Amino acid sequence: MLTVLTLLAGVAFSFGLVRAIASEIPTLDPAQQQASKQVDSVVYAVDPADPRNRRVLAVLRGDESRVLLSDIAEVAPIMRQAIVSVEDRRFYEHNGVDVRGIARAVWQDIRSQSVVEGGSTITQQFVKNAYVTNRRTIARKVREAALAWQLEQRWSKDRILLAYLNTIYFGNGAYGVQQAARTYFGKGAARLTLAEAALLAGLPADPSLYDPVQHPRASRLRRRYVLQTMFDQGKITERQLQTASDAPLPKPGDVRLPGTRGPAQYFVNYVKDQLVAKYGAGQVFGGGLKVTTTIDLRLQELARRAIDKVLTRPGGPSAALVAIDPATGAVRAMVGGTNYRESQFNLATQAERQPGSSFKPIVLATALRQGISPVTQFESKPVEIDAGDRIWRVTNYEGSYLGRVDLARAMVSSDNAVYAQLTKLVGPKGIVATAHALGIRSPLDPYFSIGLGAVAVNPLDMTRAYATFANDGKRVDGTLTGDKPRVIEQVEFARSGRVLRNEPVGEQVLPPPEAQLLTSILERVVAQGTGKRAALPGLPAAGKTGTTDNYGDAWFVGYTPQLAVAVWVGYPDELKPMLTEFGGKPVTGGTLPAEIWKAFMEAALKERKQTPQQFAPAPYIPAQERRIVWRGGSYKLDNGLCRDTLTVAYFAGRGPQTQATCYANEVAVPLVVGLTAAAAQSRLAAQPLDAEIIGVPAQAGKRPGYVLRQEPRSGFLSARDSVRLYVTRPDPRYGLLPNLVGSSVKAARERLRRLQARPRIAFAAGPAGIVLEQSPEPGVAAGPGLRVTLVVAPATATTSP
Repeated sequence: MLTVLTLLAGVAFSFGLVRAIASEIPTLDPAQQQASKQVDSVVYAVDPADPRNRRVLAVLRGDESRVLLSDIAEVAPIMRQAIVSVEDRRFYEHNGVDVRGIARAVWQDIRSQSVVEGGSTITQQFVKNAYVTNRRTIARKVREAALAWQLEQRWSKDRILLAYLNTIYFGNGAYGVQQAARTYFGKGAARLTLAEAALLAGLPADPSLYDPVQHPRASRLRRRYVLQTMFDQGKITERQLQTASDAPLPKPGDVRLPGTRGPAQYFVNYVKDQLVAKYGAGQVFGGGLKVTTTIDLRLQELARRAIDKVLTRPGGPSAALVAIDPATGAVRAMVGGTNYRESQFNLATQAERQPGSSFKPIVLATALRQGISPVTQFESKPVEIDAGDRIWRVTNYEGSYLGRVDLARAMVSSDNAVYAQLTKLVGPKGIVATAHALGIRSPLDPYFSIGLGAVAVNPLDMTRAYATFANDGKRVDGTLTGDKPRVIEQVEFARSGRVLRNEPVGEQVLPPPEAQLLTSILERVVAQGTGKRAALPGLPAAGKTGTTDNYGDAWFVGYTPQLAVAVWVGYPDELKPMLTEFGGKPVTGGTLPAEIWKAFMEAALKERKQTPQQFAPAPYIPAQERRIVWRGGSYKLDNGLCRDTLTVAYFAGRGPQTQATCYANEVAVPLVVGLTAAAAQSRLAAQPLDAEIIGVPAQAGKRPGYVLRQEPRSGFLSARDSVRLYVTRPDPRYGLLPNLVGSSVKAARERLRRLQARPRIAFAAGPAGIVLEQSPEPGVAAGPGLRVTLVVAPATATTSP
């Protein structure tokens, strides 16, 4: 009886659960969600002088950036095919949950030992998007799967696909396929071409990574992947694939969200992106959030005025400016363009351009982290550096050189030759690690040219790195957003009343004494060097200029104790040299950018009415010179016999601790593996080194007399030392394969039998019964199992030996 009651209870519970889940289906309809009463999310700016005074920056409604389509016919068929191909190839075959797809995804993940393929169907993804909560729990996953199955029983495939296309996020503030088509291509979704559809279909997987504005290369590769997938599934031809792959991406200036308005729009859009990444689009747009941001609208206005004051020429270059409070990491101002309605491309966060010499402080910070003192000296002269795959030749601006100079003076003079040598000493990978630790989030390639700023970064990145310098080497993150620029102060949830504060949290990435030492050097750049136009009379200022070789980008990045600011000047739509824009002269970091920086800083510090602060005095850190040499993949101390050494001043107790093994009359060991014994001996003798020959059996079919391996393989020895060469020789039991051409087939077979080789007969015209050709040719090592092809003429037209 108890068993029966238990079964009945289970059935009743299951039935009730199915009914309850089924009752939620109407609420998933995007049209009903949009029509239902939503709680608007609001983004605020707060007056730092009076926190009670706050201004609305934006109201985020569920329909603010989404235009719902009511009929699948309003979406171009090629767009439907593209999204199904890349997101759920079996969409028209499964019932909401694709068991085969899940199994395939798990198998691919196991083979790749990482998550490379998802198993969710379009139906499941739509259900997930329709939920306002973004919490990941097993119960929610089960509920989503059940809802997906129920939905498939009640809605047509076209209705589900349209609902999905109406709700997904395509980046740049565009939600739903209609708004995405307008934002990226200025047209409706019904008019999308194959190339356009493939680009949009690739975006939902990661709208930020595949953004054609910010990451055009990744966007092209993603579009190509979508097109290749469609081709593999037989939906497009090879010619269509190639034509669409070659199609241009949308121009950055043309990517715009219709109907944008309000103050600090570039900043607000950046805040939206952080919120969506954290809470999901459903919660952010119409989910009732009250978001307090870090921006100071008074400083924002002063930033705009400073740019307009300096850049007065119509049609001339544009500027981007970012200001951060070093103590809290709060972004206080962000100018990302001239007119947000004309272009939503944010020059402050999306324009990744070369920073030139403004990147040199990061190279010096890398040296400080490795214990290298700025009193270390290099010779300022044209240099050639072995970059592995090429020779890196570096010269100074206008051919001016300082002779032997320390790192501090070289920074003040922006000496390329010295900082190229420092780049080799600290290593490009070390520079990348330091840049990321300081707060730069752009992907950086560890090329040698990184030391001179030939990398792509944006003004927000550079401001954050310099703010870390200003904060005595402590990078400031947020408790909610982690290692991202801190643009949010707090988030309040209207429905629950819960308030989450994004408190500043610091991470020490450069010891304070070393950060203070770096600041003192950058103060000299402003007082005595290339940054004189940025000097603030009576106030401390530290910073660095940056100019690219072709004058296409100009930077000034600097800080006071209260504020870190980066200014970039250039043409946003092209890398156009600015050869005459500064009163008929070229634009460098010390001209227009430095003037904008100064104009903004003077006004901002006056506006904030703070007591002037001074930088902490640079401490004395004792240093000791040591001679080092590159050995075995790292620098080691000279044992007194090393050649090509460097003299480096290290902070006390820092630097290499292991001594190198160098030899008297040292010579390098060349790699001779693969050469003949005679050629190898000749190469070693030129060093000069001797050769010790050791015979090893040659593999059957291989020519003997070649160097198979050597000891040592590389490194250094004293002159006339021996290198052991392992040279192949035939097995004395079998010797070399003889010349069988001209022999009878019978005799050839017999000789091969004695060598335990395996003959194979091939036929060609010629004298009957005679070997005409053989393969391999005579002279290779013979041995058991060697397959030898004998070409002979057949005895008759119908028979063969």
